[in-house]
Amino acid sequence: MTYLPGNGIDLTPSDIGMITPSGHPHDINIPVKLYRIGELVRHTPFSRQTIHNYTIMGLIRETEWTEGGHRLYDASVFERLSQIHTLKKSKTLSEIREILCKKEGSNRTQGSS
Repeated sequence: MTYLPGNGIDLTPSDIGMITPSGHPHDINIPVKLYRIGELVRHTPFSRQTIHNYTIMGLIRETEWTEGGHRLYDASVFERLSQIHTLKKSKTLSEIREILCKKEGSNRTQGSS
């Protein structure tokens, strides 16, 4: 069970994705916000081409595709782009890819313990 502070509701992990603004589970399923490349461009220092290149290189990953073939990214892409932006000051893109892959691998290992 998970306790959400301030509202006294105990929830199982499967309930977490079903919380509504009222705090009551199962009222309405609020979808996760997904972002198109244009939205990433507006909120980051990266160009459309750079985001496309980072996706192709595997530095970031799209979450879904629209029916029209547009890539959609979840909110975690902003943290990843922030890490890339910081690392670019002293690392090559190949080095950044290695660092991020190692970090992902250690996160997966820690998560499965």
